[in-house]
Amino acid sequence: MKRTSKTAFLLGALTVCFAVAAFTEPAQAAQAQAKVVATSLNVRSEPALQSSVVATLKYGTSVTISDESHGWVKINYQGTSGWVAGYYLQKGAAGTASSPAKSSGTSAQAPAAAGSKKTGFVTADALRMRKGPGLTHDILHVLSAGTQVEIVNRQADWLQARTADGKTGWVSSSYIQEGKSSPATSKSNKSGGLRGKVIVLDPGHGGSDVGTLGTKWNTEEKTLNQKTTALLASKLRQRGAQVILTRTSDAEKPSLSQRVAISEARGADAFVSIHYNSSTKPNSGTLTFFYAQNKDYDLARSIESRLASGIGLKSNGISYGDYHVLRENDRPSVLVELGFLSNPKDEALVRTSSYQEKAAQAIADGLADYFGG
Repeated sequence: MKRTSKTAFLLGALTVCFAVAAFTEPAQAAQAQAKVVATSLNVRSEPALQSSVVATLKYGTSVTISDESHGWVKINYQGTSGWVAGYYLQKGAAGTASSPAKSSGTSAQAPAAAGSKKTGFVTADALRMRKGPGLTHDILHVLSAGTQVEIVNRQADWLQARTADGKTGWVSSSYIQEGKSSPATSKSNKSGGLRGKVIVLDPGHGGSDVGTLGTKWNTEEKTLNQKTTALLASKLRQRGAQVILTRTSDAEKPSLSQRVAISEARGADAFVSIHYNSSTKPNSGTLTFFYAQNKDYDLARSIESRLASGIGLKSNGISYGDYHVLRENDRPSVLVELGFLSNPKDEALVRTSSYQEKAAQAIADGLADYFGG
């Protein structure tokens, strides 16, 4: 990935299950108040998943933010200091209750009729509940499939909803099935193998955005992304999957929001963004990123375990990544880095068709494992 869209990091030590990347040069943040919006939030000693847990905070706990580092936030609470995943905090909030969102537009809100409470159920694997009616508003919570909500207000294609445990915010009406009976929430999307599954593949960069460049052969990342994705698409189609590409040539340059829109419009069972890496350090190997624990983690783990089985480069495990195509994507999604073009040895290997073939096969096998086939 290009340095403007990727963070530099020091590779963490591998653990039995996975390793994560420890980021360097954290950005300083002004002190601010925030509220915990997870049922139970682990506070860690360092901004990395493998670091030790120093405390656990309950939903609604007020904390002070003292620093941020690429998706991780350093907080202080009653003398305890540590790091938490930033998407589990609502900034600028205090107390133990979520405040109803205020409309930022001129459209009138349509309150639910008195005495006739309307309910609905979440139909997406992971539905983002936001502070206001639109994608530009902060994420307050992530609701799992089947969650029952009370519909409080409506505005265009957005619903203000309240969960049984008091979480209140705005959700897209496209992912709420209204009614008193819960829709069937079968696990069929994660069973039966690849046949019939909708897989959206995203070759990173494209067009005038070449991504990172190799330090020895000046290899363009966008071209490697495209070649590897084409191989992966072929393998998945051979196994019965329905594959959609966010771009089909090096000349195309869809925006990040367009890539996410394709994933959500097609109801992707999985979204995989393909990239090659770069670092100012002599780093080597692959790395698999996820954003939401309940939405993306299992997919990331399945793919990483296959990449770790031997494709020619070591696996550096999985890591939390605050990337737009993951953060704004309601479908299970991962971003895979398949080697460092900044490392001459990695660059020499990843340029070969045999390596790209092995990488594509590993990802295809990881997807099959994720779907139980």
